[in-house]
Amino acid sequence: MTILALTGATGFVGKATVEHALARGIHVRALTRREQPAREGVSWIAGDLDHEDALARLASGADAVIHIAGVVNAPTPEGFIHGNVDGTRRMATAAASMGVKRFVHVSSMSAREPQLSQYGRSKELAEQEVRDSGLDWTMIRPPGVYGPGDMEMRDVFRMARMGFVILPPAGRISLIHVADLARLLVTLALTDPGRHIYDCDDGVDGGYTHSEFARLVGQAVGRRPLPLSVPRALLHLAGHADRFFREANAKLTPDRAAYLSHPDWTADPGRRPPAALWAPQIATPAGLAQTADWYRAEGLL
Repeated sequence: MTILALTGATGFVGKATVEHALARGIHVRALTRREQPAREGVSWIAGDLDHEDALARLASGADAVIHIAGVVNAPTPEGFIHGNVDGTRRMATAAASMGVKRFVHVSSMSAREPQLSQYGRSKELAEQEVRDSGLDWTMIRPPGVYGPGDMEMRDVFRMARMGFVILPPAGRISLIHVADLARLLVTLALTDPGRHIYDCDDGVDGGYTHSEFARLVGQAVGRRPLPLSVPRALLHLAGHADRFFREANAKLTPDRAAYLSHPDWTADPGRRPPAALWAPQIATPAGLAQTADWYRAEGLL
């Protein structure tokens, strides 16, 4: 039986990855900080990225590790380093010590512009830890990930429903449905395409302008929202305000404001995974509509 070891299995991308692995008859060994209900096909390993013994138990006997866990928001640069760099190094070290060959690392497009944000810098350093690990690695830099279960983009859907969407300064983004990303991660864990860093997206070259994205979300919620681009300085001010008022629950932090102000977060078509290995299956308009339906069903719109 194939065994995949996952970090971040209780998060948005992790949950989708667990579901896809189970659907393929793969046994999942998953790291968790909190006690989880028993589930057929899943072995829960208590611990986190700070506990080397737990990481060794997670990796022991696994055919591959999919490292999804990471820190998106942190109050200090040290918080990003601890969660993304140190945690990645510990997981890669544990995988190597347990004889695991395949290591699939979920990075971020922010790693290609590390000067823009502390988050991006930490993801770049985490990639270097993977390169230095000696494992047979593959890394993925996803764009904006959305889908049922996502709470990061909920505010965009709620704004669109009210008839407007506040956007970063003019720019372009790529998108991917979480189910397509999960399928890619499991595929990479089961194959060995070599040591590559891949971009992934919905297959739309050049992605979407921010205004196009707002209109697509509007279609998903049945409205025609007015897109309102915010100047860079005002976006940074809003980041400080959100951190002040919502503290740890802030969605727009100063660090994220710096990241969002960059004009090009689109996937490079030349860096996509080989089409024979994987191709996206969910068109973004349909995926956004599916996501809006989930928000409605959960009472989140």
